[in-house]
Amino acid sequence: MSFKEEPRSPLQPPTYGNLITILSIDGGGVRGIIPSVILEFLENELQELDGKNARLADYFDVIAGTSTGGLVTALLTTPGEDNRPIFACLIVETLSSQHVFCCFSTSTIGLLLLQKWSKLYRGQNMMPMIFSSYQIQKNPSLDATLSDICIGTSAAPTYLPSHSFQTKNSEGKILKEFNLTNGAITANNPTLVAISEVTNEITGGSANFFPIKPTEYGRFLVLLLGTGSPQFQKKYDATKSSSWGILGWLAGGGSTPLVDVFTQASGDMVDYHIYSVFQALHSQDKYLRIQDDTLSGDLTSMDLATHENLENLVKVGQELLKKQVMKVNLGTGICEHYHHTTNEMTLIKFAKILHQEKNVRELRSPSTNRGRITREESMKEQTTLSQRTQALSNAIHHSLPDLYELNPN
Repeated sequence: MSFKEEPRSPLQPPTYGNLITILSIDGGGVRGIIPSVILEFLENELQELDGKNARLADYFDVIAGTSTGGLVTALLTTPGEDNRPIFACLIVETLSSQHVFCCFSTSTIGLLLLQKWSKLYRGQNMMPMIFSSYQIQKNPSLDATLSDICIGTSAAPTYLPSHSFQTKNSEGKILKEFNLTNGAITANNPTLVAISEVTNEITGGSANFFPIKPTEYGRFLVLLLGTGSPQFQKKYDATKSSSWGILGWLAGGGSTPLVDVFTQASGDMVDYHIYSVFQALHSQDKYLRIQDDTLSGDLTSMDLATHENLENLVKVGQELLKKQVMKVNLGTGICEHYHHTTNEMTLIKFAKILHQEKNVRELRSPSTNRGRITREESMKEQTTLSQRTQALSNAIHHSLPDLYELNPN
């Protein structure tokens, strides 16, 4: 039996590897089809390297999603009886069937997420509520059913009703009551939430993570997927909006300005912060943001689930693969071409890095029966790595390739 045909083992803890891998998916209603196209391409590339049983959940330490991104996260990570992801990433076919959007308003899934997820909501007391598999280990009251999690994360104001539910222990005693609305109000782009969850685990002394300094962003490998945004234009101005009133903010200019403002602004601030930090620490090659900011017309809608619009969103995702990599201009806040490499080419390189990282962990971990380095040796090696300041700007251990320079052939 070749290595590609072996059953896939769960991703070993980062303490046996060189990187902490994070996938983050924005909210955006039906526009969630766009990042789904990107994810399907990435999973296909990983299957070329590791066989048809490879799944995205086999390669990321954390997968975070808000709203529709939370639904995609659930599809990617929900395990079956064998503790393997139930679904392959055939999300383009699934989403464009129109039926999956019933998940926005009906309770159809009753499983529990066992690993790798983090989702954000806003609760009854107006505080952000994070459902994370890391936090569940410490706080059982957060152990909600996947159906409640999915309905809560997609409860976008003006689109869908808020969601209320309770968590209970094995004896039926109520542990906590939740009253939730969509987390896009706080973090439509949940990347910082994901990084914070990992950071908290590290500072808390989790044995699953290697020692790392707060400024070592070069040890993170982050993929951020947007759901598209309207083409840059002066959409609203103070003269018009000053006389809108409640109805105007909810339905002014043929759209929903209030929702547009809080989702777009929160996502842009995350982009701005992350790129600023990664750039300052010479680690901008360790994160990739894929976003289309040229949407117009029906494509900008978050709830237009007609067959024609869904097919057009698939085409947007496919065309986005062919576009050049873009970065945020810190002076204007607008995405600009950053590199001649296309998103498709960069994802091929990204897949190679994920493949190599997974193999390194399996070689070091004794639990995979391939362990050739003891845990103590691995921890000592990681401690040495964390002390090397050059790790911030150069390729890290095992000469992991630069995201934009690896030959995809």
